[in-house]
Amino acid sequence: FRSPPVMAPVNHTSLQPAAFLLMGIPGLEELHIWFSIPFCLMYIAAVFGNSILLFVIAMERSLHEPMYLFLAMLAVADLVLSSSTVPKALSIFWSLSKEMSFHACLTQMFFAHVSFIAESTILLAMAFDRYVAICNPLRYAAVFTHSVMAKIGLATVARGFLVIFPTIFLLRRLPYCGHKVVPHTYCEHMGIARLACADIAMNIWYGFAITLLSPGVDIVLIGVSYGLILRAVFRSSSKAAQLKAVGTCSSHACIIVMFYTPAFFSFFTHRFGHNIPNHIHILLANLYMLLPPMLNPIVYTMKNKIIREKVSQIFFKRGQ
Repeated sequence: FRSPPVMAPVNHTSLQPAAFLLMGIPGLEELHIWFSIPFCLMYIAAVFGNSILLFVIAMERSLHEPMYLFLAMLAVADLVLSSSTVPKALSIFWSLSKEMSFHACLTQMFFAHVSFIAESTILLAMAFDRYVAICNPLRYAAVFTHSVMAKIGLATVARGFLVIFPTIFLLRRLPYCGHKVVPHTYCEHMGIARLACADIAMNIWYGFAITLLSPGVDIVLIGVSYGLILRAVFRSSSKAAQLKAVGTCSSHACIIVMFYTPAFFSFFTHRFGHNIPNHIHILLANLYMLLPPMLNPIVYTMKNKIIREKVSQIFFKRGQ
């Protein structure tokens, strides 16, 4: 008797595309060149503003304090967040290159998501910093030492890495059966997973879990911190202190709303918003990669008198 033929095992690596083809904003291809103008200007503003903020904080020893070190961390996260996605988006809009290798796509996804979680962690740390400074000022110097700041910086990077690193393996295990067209301007976890010709339930639930347990928990704790700050301030009899705290909290609140709103909209439309037009989803997904990095240095510089003075001293008085 002839033995039955042995079935060769499926090689998932062979089912992974060598490269993905990013389409930008499907349905609005004729507007790509016009989209590139605000994208480019916002990116230049983000790089310029955050680079200046980093330079000023690095050069001025008087700014090597916790509040300003948090701003430096935020500037680094903003630079990575925007630079991981926007240059490729501009390349697509300008019809220079729409192709990205499979491993480059995973790398882009990794850095984009890690920097987002890192920024969320920094915003939470900044909220706690303000809470201690306003509600328990006598303990501020003991709580936020340089050693603690270094540990917060390391924890911020480690948290983003540990949360996002498993998604690389979740995507590499999937077969894609030749599907390689990505209807987006950059690679993101669920956008890649939906190209797979296999069950992606694990990807969906993991993505949902990390959204709720990482930025979801952060925004709740940020809200609690600012609620406690406002309660303490309004119990104070000093009107000047009340106005100063409200001004500080309002600027931070604007940054937080601009950062989290489009991000959560993007995350949840992947799971539940199947009736939302794809171009709306893509535009909002790009918004949280561009708007906070552009506005953060502007808001924090304009609201902080010391940083404004240092910027003027470095770039104007030295040029005279």
